[in-house]
Amino acid sequence: MGLFRPTALKPGLADLSPELFRQLGVSAVLLDVDNTIASYTSHQPIPGAVEWARAMTQAGFRLIIVSNNFKKRVGPFAAKFGLDFISFACKPLPWGYLKARSRLGLRCGECAIVGDQIFTDVVGANLCGMKSVLLSPIEPEEGITFRVRRFFEKPLRRRLAARKDLLR
Repeated sequence: MGLFRPTALKPGLADLSPELFRQLGVSAVLLDVDNTIASYTSHQPIPGAVEWARAMTQAGFRLIIVSNNFKKRVGPFAAKFGLDFISFACKPLPWGYLKARSRLGLRCGECAIVGDQIFTDVVGANLCGMKSVLLSPIEPEEGITFRVRRFFEKPLRRRLAARKDLLR
């Protein structure tokens, strides 16, 4: 389960505090967009997301958006948050993670990715040596590839929920 194991498991973005990231020993947070800071179908961040990002920045953390979606979708979110971004990141391949780390001028071990998918966000973080925080998705996706991934994620999420060694 090592490749599929996040560092921490939380219900949603509002459950992430500066203390959690200090406990993880990171100074930067890479944020996914869809089902993490916005619902899959919305063009607006979830309520409180922009304020959360501002509070994290004020607490001394560097933030960057890393998404598999296209610039046309990711760019407007990054603008609302006032953040840099990597679009078409090809997660779980390391390319987008490493590009974000490089832009921030940090080592992989100083970064944590926050996302809702095991097979993209968590696997990619583990391939790079980054920490990961797995969130519950905001809403179910409609595409067949998402439904297939979620089907295979279900048993993994059940096993993760039973683990006592994950930060909660």
